[in-house]
Amino acid sequence: MIQLNLVVIKTSRQEEQVRFYSTLGITFDAHRHGNGPYHYACSLDGLTFEIYPLPKGTTEPDTTTRLGFTVENLNDTLQRLEELGVETVQAPASTEWGYAAVVKDPDGRRIELVERLIK
Repeated sequence: MIQLNLVVIKTSRQEEQVRFYSTLGITFDAHRHGNGPYHYACSLDGLTFEIYPLPKGTTEPDTTTRLGFTVENLNDTLQRLEELGVETVQAPASTEWGYAAVVKDPDGRRIELVERLIK
């Protein structure tokens, strides 16, 4: 069995990214390992998700990585993100994966949001 256990995004906009992802319901803690850079981390059901600063000499973050998150209430989440000025790329709609929308995080990564199915 294999399980994804770590995702790290790197950015020059750490505080904006924390605000964006916190709006999805994620709670971060500030961390620093030894002499490494200060960063933010959280645990999501066995997955560590971290927001690191860009490495020195790097000016642009990777915007080709696409992430997806399940949220409790898609419309409420989109409204809170809109208040932050977040761009919606794909309006909410019913899909084969559920009620979903796509937004851009502060660096421009496309983030898919899917409403949690009621069981």
